[in-house]
Amino acid sequence: MLREFARKFVFASLYASGALGLYHRLRNADSLTVVMFHRTLRPSDPRWSTCDPDYTLPESLFVASLGFFARHYRVVSLDQVLEARRDGTRLPPRALLITFDDGWLDNVDYALPALQRSGLPAVMFVAADAVGAGQPFWQERMIAALRAGRLSVDALSDTVAAHGGERPQREGIAGLREMIAAIERMPTETRRAVVQAHVSSLDDGLQHMVDVADLHRLRAGGVELGLHGKSHVAMKRADDLEAELGGAREAMANMLGLPEGLASTPCATMSFPHGSFDDAIAARARESGYELLFTSVPVLNRVGTQPSWLLGRTGYETDTVADADGRFRPERLAWYLFRREARRLA
Repeated sequence: MLREFARKFVFASLYASGALGLYHRLRNADSLTVVMFHRTLRPSDPRWSTCDPDYTLPESLFVASLGFFARHYRVVSLDQVLEARRDGTRLPPRALLITFDDGWLDNVDYALPALQRSGLPAVMFVAADAVGAGQPFWQERMIAALRAGRLSVDALSDTVAAHGGERPQREGIAGLREMIAAIERMPTETRRAVVQAHVSSLDDGLQHMVDVADLHRLRAGGVELGLHGKSHVAMKRADDLEAELGGAREAMANMLGLPEGLASTPCATMSFPHGSFDDAIAARARESGYELLFTSVPVLNRVGTQPSWLLGRTGYETDTVADADGRFRPERLAWYLFRREARRLA
């Protein structure tokens, strides 16, 4: 306990003195930091009680984070990063790009207004098949069903075992995450059978994902769009990689009424679902026409004369920015972001 107190004291002192900020200004002037969010909710929202806590940030902490970004970075738009890649237009020092994955409706409800109040741009990477689906991906539906008491780890474990999988070593949500990982490794038809066996427990009747009207609302409000695959499957496990790459671009173009050329911003960028990719998949994505590809590799991106086509992103969770009482701690966020490894991925 004494060591933890000392650590917190050091963090707070370095931040309050300006030493961390000076370190950041000197060390990261040539870096593009890309932060990665998923969900943003108010605790009063009915979706809060069953959301995945590992991927959901309370609205108050998101708002505080935006203030931190405005203080320590020059927040840039996706178009600015594309321009820097295309023609060498210089990004400002300590550039930062705010990104969201998946296509959650709560980002429209809470993150978009906060961004507009702050005057900050962002980008949402959308899984094409999630648009208009209402209910989220099966993994998130299982987490929600467990938290709501509609699904038990034992019942899911029995189903997984009946289809050749192993039972979890842990209980509760940790055990469920083991089961989800095991299901993800199954062949497509087996995976569908396991999910279908519990499908009646997985629908909470609420709308979680964006629809086409929300996509237009986001763009009008300063949040640009990119792709996050078509079905949200991990690219390394995709049965049809072309559908996940080119098919996702065509779907986005059709939803937004974009021209056939697919050269507009929403069809020019993609983040890899689940962070799953390899060199061959990245090459295929570039051949499909994606100009910028975003990973889940947690590095700061050295820019030089222009940013790379392959960019790392730093994940963002409640523990990153708040103490045990849920209070925003800028010194924790500074310690977390400013000291990341800085390099080019390609």
